[in-house]
Amino acid sequence: MKLTALFCLAACAGIAHADTELVVATVNNGHMITMQKLGKFFEKDNPGVKLKWVTLEEGTLRQRVTTDIATKGGQFDVMTIGMYETPIWGKKGWLAEIKPDAKYDIDDMLPAMRQGLSVDGKLYAAPFYGESSMLMYRSDLVQKAGMQMPAHPTWTQIRDIAAKINDPAKGVYGICLRGKPGWGDNMAFLTTLVNSYGGQWFDMKWKPQLTTKPWKDAITFYVDLLKKYGPPGSSANSFNEILALYNEGKCGMWVDATIAASFITDPKQSKVADKVAFASAPVQVTAKGSNWLWAWALAVPASSTKKDAAEKFIKWATSKEYVNLVGKEVGWGSVPTGTRKSTYANAEFLKVAKFAEAEKAAIISANPKDSTLPKSPYVGVQFASIPEFQAIGIATGQQMSAALAGKVSVDKALELSQQAAEREMTKAGYYK
Repeated sequence: MKLTALFCLAACAGIAHADTELVVATVNNGHMITMQKLGKFFEKDNPGVKLKWVTLEEGTLRQRVTTDIATKGGQFDVMTIGMYETPIWGKKGWLAEIKPDAKYDIDDMLPAMRQGLSVDGKLYAAPFYGESSMLMYRSDLVQKAGMQMPAHPTWTQIRDIAAKINDPAKGVYGICLRGKPGWGDNMAFLTTLVNSYGGQWFDMKWKPQLTTKPWKDAITFYVDLLKKYGPPGSSANSFNEILALYNEGKCGMWVDATIAASFITDPKQSKVADKVAFASAPVQVTAKGSNWLWAWALAVPASSTKKDAAEKFIKWATSKEYVNLVGKEVGWGSVPTGTRKSTYANAEFLKVAKFAEAEKAAIISANPKDSTLPKSPYVGVQFASIPEFQAIGIATGQQMSAALAGKVSVDKALELSQQAAEREMTKAGYYK
């Protein structure tokens, strides 16, 4: 009897610790890898809660979480999603509301982040890190070429500088830009480029605009720029691939997420950390919509059976205390940025983050409600916040990547994208 009792005690204790396993789906970006490493601190403060990580490449993550939440699959307790999905899914009742307490200090959150992740004043995801986009460049190469980088460059000026600093024989390419297909991969960047050329996804009657002059001019410029001054294989490059190239000293310029700045200025990761400078994202016909607005945020799917523990984890990972923990354990140059006012007021952070001012200015300047030169019916800078955009963005991204790889002409790629967009919008009943 004693042995049975002892066995039961041990077994029951094991069950008690195992029954609160939180499955966290996240993207394989640097800040999420850090969150995974620091998860032990959350587990220590919350005995009996274990974190199980599902870490995926960006495109795969989006597919997996979208399928799971739409089918109420219940695979995940915490999902990493963005500003595109949150308002749509929150409105559909697919996400549990995040209810911050006084300690969480929601008023410390940057307004752009809070608004972008809320529906009718209710928060449905908490921002883990926020970003806009900006130009990151090698000041040493620009200087050596006898040129100066304007604080607000045009794309024409960027092309001229890329031509001067491009030196493939020495393994240095004038510019690196995303080419990997995906609505949040190449199309995030390309939408801002098209915006700056005066284009838009849809006119006020929801008619797709992909064969208009701004799209043709922007995509022709992009393909020509990367073919002449970009690295080989650009059509397969997204954020992580270009980050690796930049840190090796192979990119003269890069227009991408502001969050990249913390990695390329870190001497532990970057060979050119002391040679990096920043400017605003390039403009052309207009400055509207030239830099995006995004947050990688954490949300609880309505299908989770562990909502309380999941919300507790999210509040921990998106808190001021977590930012301080990263600063202490990993270094102040590695803290997740773009979400809280207090981060930009922190002397320790400002001491090491020479990108802080440029990043904050980019985030504040992005306006999802007015991001195109002609009036548009949608909200969003680098995406249109309608459910149909995901399919349209993926189809267009594949065509743009094919054009960059030389498999199809720019005109043909845009024509096929227009047809795919019209099919989706007609099917969804936006117009006849």
